This record gives sequence, C-alpha cells and structure tokens, in this order.
Amino acid sequence: MMGTLTFYGAAGTVTGSCTMVDTGSTRFLVDCGLFQGNKTVRALNDGAFPFDPGSAAFLVLTHAHIDHSGLLPKLVKHGFSGPIFATAPTCDLLTFMLRDSAKIQMSSNERWNRKRKRQGLEPVEPLYTDTHAEQALKLLEPVGGYEQWFEPGPGVHVKFWNAGHILGSASAEIKFADRQTGHTMRLLFSGDIGPEEKVFHPEPDAEQGFDYIICESTYGDRERDDYTVEERREALRRELVRGLSAGGNVVIPAFAVERSQELLHDIGVLLAEGAMPNATVFLDSPLAKNVTEVFIKHADTLSDVDIDNGRLFRDPQFRLVESVEESKSINRIKGGAVIISASGMADAGRIQHHIKNNIWRRNSTILFVGYQAPGTLGHVITSGADMVRIHGKEYVVNAEVRRLGNYSAHADQSELVDWLVERGPVAGGVFLNHGDDEARTELAEKLAARGINADIIHLPQFDESFDLVAGDARSKGRVAERIPRDELLTDWNNDYAAFIVALTKRLNTADSDGERRQIIKRLQGAL
Repeated sequence: MMGTLTFYGAAGTVTGSCTMVDTGSTRFLVDCGLFQGNKTVRALNDGAFPFDPGSAAFLVLTHAHIDHSGLLPKLVKHGFSGPIFATAPTCDLLTFMLRDSAKIQMSSNERWNRKRKRQGLEPVEPLYTDTHAEQALKLLEPVGGYEQWFEPGPGVHVKFWNAGHILGSASAEIKFADRQTGHTMRLLFSGDIGPEEKVFHPEPDAEQGFDYIICESTYGDRERDDYTVEERREALRRELVRGLSAGGNVVIPAFAVERSQELLHDIGVLLAEGAMPNATVFLDSPLAKNVTEVFIKHADTLSDVDIDNGRLFRDPQFRLVESVEESKSINRIKGGAVIISASGMADAGRIQHHIKNNIWRRNSTILFVGYQAPGTLGHVITSGADMVRIHGKEYVVNAEVRRLGNYSAHADQSELVDWLVERGPVAGGVFLNHGDDEARTELAEKLAARGINADIIHLPQFDESFDLVAGDARSKGRVAERIPRDELLTDWNNDYAAFIVALTKRLNTADSDGERRQIIKRLQGAL
C-alpha cells in the first residue's frame, strides 16, 4: 500500500490546519487547528471529524497558534490518545492557550444554551471542556530543539527546523520508507513561515531536496514594504505619535501570542528613548499576560533583545490587565492611552469592547497591525465600512482607521517563493495550503515562473487525498464536500449584519416617519 496525504483543514482557508499522513503502516496527523473566520467557516468546528481520531498514532505540531492547535482537546474528546510532539516553547505556550480556548468554548456554550432555552430548545454540549484541554496537555511530548531527529513512531523520523514565525514555531521534515518501492519518502511541512526581518527570531530555515513540500500561502498574493526591525519600529512610532496627538486613545487589536509581545517590546524601546508621548500602555488580555511570562522563560532563545535592560515587557508605563473589572475601567479613559487587546482580527474577546467604546470618537485611532481574514470585524472595518455592528448594536466609524502591515508574522509572496525555491529540488509535488484560493493561485503562478513545474503544484481542497508516489502525486478525488466554496469568504450572517447596518442608515436619513413606514412596508411585502 502506497502512502497518502489528506487535507482536512486549511484548504482554501487560512485556518483549521489539519493534515493526515498515511505511510501504509502508520497514520499520523500534522496539526489540528480551530477554524476561524465567518460563522459558516467556524461551524466546521462543530461537525464530526471526517476521520477516526483514534486511528492516528501520534501528532506532530508545528506551533501553538490556535488555528493549528485549537482542536487538540476535541481530538482527545473523540478518541485520540497518542503523543503530541512539539518544541518545548510550544508546549509551554499550549499550557495557557488550550486552557484559555476551553474557557472560551465553555463560556460561549453557556450563552448559547441560555438562548436555546428561551427558544424552547434542548441544550447542546460545548465543543470541548477544560477536562479535555487538560487531557490534551498530558499528551504533550517536548522535543529538545531544532535540527535533531526523533522517532515519533515506528519507521517515521521527524526533524524540526526554525520557521521564524512565533516562539517555538517549526517546519517539520518527515521521512519514512515507501512500502512498495523501499524509497525513503521525504516530506516537509512548512508550518507557518515567518518574514526575513523579525524581532525575536532568525530567518526561517530547512533542508533541501524533498519528494513533497506542503507550504502555507497566507500572503501568497501580496507583498509588504521591505522594513528592517528599526524601520518598522519607526513606522509604529509615527502612528502612535499621530494617534495620541489627536487627543484620543490608540486601540490596537493584536493576537495574544507574539504580536502583543512584539508591540510591547517596540513600545518599550520607544518609551525608553523618549521617542513617543509618555502614554499608559494597557495589554488587556489574561492570555497575553501569561504568554509574556513564557517569552521571559525562553528569553535565551530570542534574538536581538536584551532581557535585562528593562525594555522587554517591564516598562513602568505598562499595565498588564487580567481582571474583568480592570478591563472595564479602561473604558472610562477618553484619551492618552494605548490599548492592546485580543483578538488580532477583532472577531472576539475584550478588543470588541474597546473598539465599540472608541470607534465613534473622532479623536480615537484604531490601528490594525496584521492580516484581517474575510468575515471578521477587522476585515469589515479595514474595508472602509462607515458603520459596524458589535454585540448587536450599530456604531458609526468616526475614528481614524490605520493599518501597519509590517508586523505580520507571515512571510510575504516573495519570501514564500524564495523559501520554496531554496528547498528544491522537489521530485513529487508542492501542496499549497493555509491560504485563500486567490492567494494560492497567484503563489502557484509565481512558483512556476521561478522554475517549479506547474504540473506538480497542487491546491488541495477540503478532504482531498493524494497518493504519494516517488516522483509523482495523484489525487484520489474529493472525499466529502463539507462547505460550499462560495461561503468561505462570506455567508448569510455577514449579509444579515450588512443589511441591518444599511437599513439603519436608510431609516436615519429618511425625511419623515411616513417615509420610514413606507420602507418598512416594502420590506414586509418582500417577505
């Protein structure tokens, strides 16, 4: 029996990474992440796994981000019991991240069941609980370091390479013998690849010459301006000075892992140098606070920072917020503060409260510092909406909306192309996952232009399997259609929110109550 590769997530989306490798004698998973984005995409989390979790002997985890790790507790809940191999920093991050994710699942489920009860419906189970998160944590097997072979299962060997994405992130080189030919099959899973210029981590690296490469394509259709770390910090300084000079707050949606720590580091440097106003800086995220402690624990692995110079996360102007009460008290501050809070796409978490308390103020600034996936509140705001809907209410967008793209933890198009070409030659195939279809298509074209045979570049779909044959890759066809392709970017929930916003604006601009009644009657007639 030949080996196979099946893509159960991140195939046309940038979340939900999950790939099954079957060597013919052993089955194992690479990543098992939460689907994030619009409600249709997030609904994929609730369905049954399209495979038997108990059939996977082990799991190789590239890094701690929830879109790569967030379904581990669900996997355990439904029968997985094998070891989970990851770098030591990744394991330490997961200690907090999986517990935080379980808390969110249980809290969301409680709210949902209250709503169901009012509708006369039976309660439903949460996706997973803190018990499942604790069970998953017990399965973690920290790997000593990069560029060291280990054997997670009989006949399978794995080596982690620095991916330069976040603390502990790795690309996974995997090799096993093809049972039919005896050929040693060599695969490389990129995980998420970081940019060439990034504080904390050196440039991503890996070996050369593979049968198959599975590569992310988040920024496969876009380039960022080339910034050094110093130039990026200067760009941040200009935005902070601009925003604080307007008299309001600067609100920054940021992921709790890595992005928040990068911002704290750079703001700490600017404050220490007197290069920005002496503002109070709030990091309003219990998870980010705990993650910051993990960064300090692994400070000896970080590049370009001095843990003892007082600039790394310890500036006296910093306020690391944990309690709900302290978080709510921030809302009373009308100006002069920098508020960093999760989530980075503003689709959940405390950041939504800070946005709705500032987005209608003309002297406030909402500063986005990373990718905003379609269907998220961040994408709606950065797309130029003049009204947004948050927690069931409409808010006018009066605040200055700014973007600073050079804080991304992902390689851009040119960096992805360079990384892939440098990993060559590729004998069997290149699979582009973890990206929207537009990004994957454009990246495939750029790779072909750089000499990679277009016939071996594949854009796998959900649940699509490929036979792994030395020097070739053959699709076995789709296993299932779990989500319509046209609903990956938008769904009826987005359309409904946009309709409510548009209707509110139309009613507010009507000349009289009579005109408003006519509008309502026409809508009722359409129903």
